[in-house]
Amino acid sequence: MQAVDKDEAAKSWEAEWSLLPHGEASQIDGITLEKQTCSLWEKIWAFQARPDDLLIASYPKAGTTWTQEIVDLIQNDGDVEKSRRSPIQQRQPFLECTRATYNGVDQADAMPSPRTLKTHLPVQLVPPSFWEKNCKVIYVARNAKDNMVSYYHFQRMNKRLPDPGSWDEYFEVFLAGKVIWGSWFEHVKNWWRKKDSHPILYIFYEDMLKDPKREIRKVIEFLGKNLKEEVLDKIVYHTSFDVMKNNPMTNYTHDKHLNYKLSPFMRKGIMGDWKNQFTEAQNKKFNEDYEKHMADTSLTFCMEP
Repeated sequence: MQAVDKDEAAKSWEAEWSLLPHGEASQIDGITLEKQTCSLWEKIWAFQARPDDLLIASYPKAGTTWTQEIVDLIQNDGDVEKSRRSPIQQRQPFLECTRATYNGVDQADAMPSPRTLKTHLPVQLVPPSFWEKNCKVIYVARNAKDNMVSYYHFQRMNKRLPDPGSWDEYFEVFLAGKVIWGSWFEHVKNWWRKKDSHPILYIFYEDMLKDPKREIRKVIEFLGKNLKEEVLDKIVYHTSFDVMKNNPMTNYTHDKHLNYKLSPFMRKGIMGDWKNQFTEAQNKKFNEDYEKHMADTSLTFCMEP
């Protein structure tokens, strides 16, 4: 049996990846989404939630996978082996995800209850059945500067999304709210408002970094669970950045559309990385825009470590 040259295999994969077309975008009600998502929009909008569904919602690259793994471990009473039964995207369907061979709606419909589902949709595009059935929602939010940087690097390495162009180009597109899943500002603000009328636990990426045990305890209480302290400590450890980054069930290493030579899926997991990307002029412009956009909300974020 002939040995496979790893360097040759890597070059072959790199060549194959470079030939993949970048994803295209379209719009639903003024919100930019993947073209494939828009093509199945009627089906997504008509999705039927069940009363015991849990929805994990966020803007992209705000700590979604982190929150998903925390929830799965809580639901399995800290049993790490159960949470390694399959990749996170198979355990918790991505509602608006549409691919050639499957979509999130069909995946969710085929699952027994209780289900945990994921979405990046802005609140106004969430299928109405979630509100009608009064489903619990966990929303995780991350400060805009770090979120922008993380999303930029994710788009660079993810051929399913449109080509982000240069950092300077992306900076302007992000501020204008023309990226996939729409404006960060409107996303975080509208979900914040929704918690006043719906059972939503709104948590912050920065709080999770500073005191993961306290934030995980909030999730445990929200889910109506009662776990021992040693189980909580176990969940804190197994959802730490380094452990998750090396866990093939959470790090998306088998996705051929992701180029890990450009960026890891789980890149740094820190607060304040925006300082390594923003120019002084960009920071000044961002701060001015931020002040205008956030003037009508009580929502505040920590951007300094």
